[in-house]
Amino acid sequence: MTPTDKPLAGLRIVEVSSFIASPFAGLTLSQLGAEVIRVDPIGGAADVNRWPLTADGESIYWTGLNRGKRSVEADLRSEAGQEMVQRLVTESGPGGGILLTNQAGRSWMSHTVLSRIRPDVITLEVLGRTDGTPGVDYTVNAGLGFPQITGPVDHAVPVNHVLPAWDLACGLYAALCISAAVRRREQSGVGAHITLPLEDTALSVAGTLGYLTEPQVNEHSRTGTGNDVYGTYGTDFTTADGGRFMIVALTPRHFRDLVDLTGVRDAVDAVEKALGADFRREADRFTHRAVLNGLFEPWFARHSTADVAAVLETASVLSQQYRTFDDVVADGVLADNPMFAELDQPGIGRYLAAGFPAAFEGAHYTTGPAPSLGADTPAE
Repeated sequence: MTPTDKPLAGLRIVEVSSFIASPFAGLTLSQLGAEVIRVDPIGGAADVNRWPLTADGESIYWTGLNRGKRSVEADLRSEAGQEMVQRLVTESGPGGGILLTNQAGRSWMSHTVLSRIRPDVITLEVLGRTDGTPGVDYTVNAGLGFPQITGPVDHAVPVNHVLPAWDLACGLYAALCISAAVRRREQSGVGAHITLPLEDTALSVAGTLGYLTEPQVNEHSRTGTGNDVYGTYGTDFTTADGGRFMIVALTPRHFRDLVDLTGVRDAVDAVEKALGADFRREADRFTHRAVLNGLFEPWFARHSTADVAAVLETASVLSQQYRTFDDVVADGVLADNPMFAELDQPGIGRYLAAGFPAAFEGAHYTTGPAPSLGADTPAE
């Protein structure tokens, strides 16, 4: 597949950014065929040496997020450097005139200034908080409420999640917004000034999923449930040799299979009758999860990890053994998945790199390696 076959071929995006949300948006656009030029200050932005690193000190993080892009260094404090960035953004052509940045507040690359040079310019500014003040995934999450219901139910302090979910969601929204703005520009010839706060991304998702609706309608928010899945039946069990499985029974069929494979049909029927419950309903399975956990747990505790895995493979109940990242790589999952392709990344080495998760006509879009910092800087 050639770059011109990709959906966003012909677009040119200038990315002035660092850390996760904005570079992830650039990577997504690059995977879909856009030419993305990342602009860094001389010596690199604050994330150029961010962990994880190789044994030689190369940033696995930086190269991962900047695959397939071009790299330009500029003295962003000098007039010459600022003018160079302005030229890159506003160069003529139907696919150019697009700026993606999380460096808002710089007047020289504001939408107002750039639109004087190119009226149809599209700018997208990833912000921290809604009011424009700085914020990152972990500070936004701390102020939202999720850490208060994450972790064991008897744990009294907030638990941060290791996945920067709001950064990733914000990056995907940014890529979608730019694609939408390009389509509108093609139809009407107008540019766009888009602001996308990380905090609003989090609030939007939390509101959509009901976390912020509950306190408004029910006058209280949900409490933490540990590893139990909220509102349905799902929890984790430990096997005789220390393996651990996550089990989820979303439907009555899933639940029947779990009851039958653990051999506790009579006990579950008796509990259901005694409690006046109907375990065909998700609400009842969730409400009485502690009793049900106690009935299922002995079966898992009596059987080895291999035996449990073999039985679960034949059942409809949703299940997965807990694994480490090392386990995933060692199991050959990456090599078996066509989304991954071998990449020779200078400074890092050869490894299987993830492409775009959606397949177009059966093919996953991939990019080349990340450039060396400043490799595409124009000659003075």
